[in-house]
Amino acid sequence: QVQLVESGGGLVQPGGSLRLSCAASGAIFSPNVMGWYRQAPGKQRELVASITKSGNTNYAESVKGRFTISRDNPRNTVYLQMNSLKPEDTAVYYCNAALTIWGQGTLVTVSS
Repeated sequence: QVQLVESGGGLVQPGGSLRLSCAASGAIFSPNVMGWYRQAPGKQRELVASITKSGNTNYAESVKGRFTISRDNPRNTVYLQMNSLKPEDTAVYYCNAALTIWGQGTLVTVSS
């Protein structure tokens, strides 16, 4: 059984940076698409960014130019570098693999 384990969330001031990591463990697993989603209080979960095994990326308009998704295929690990964070980026961030497997989520709070 595959598990996704996220890390790197926390409290950061507006304008600051955080780096999220998500490592897949368990059965042999090499998904084509891995990504990050987020869910703010009272809102639906939304796609933040995704990346294919070949490195093609897709970003939500709200994070373009500020967030960067990357991937280490041999380690089945995906990263999300978040710069110039805004209060509206506050949410629980979830790692996803193959559109079907979810991590437990990590809280990112952007506040002064």
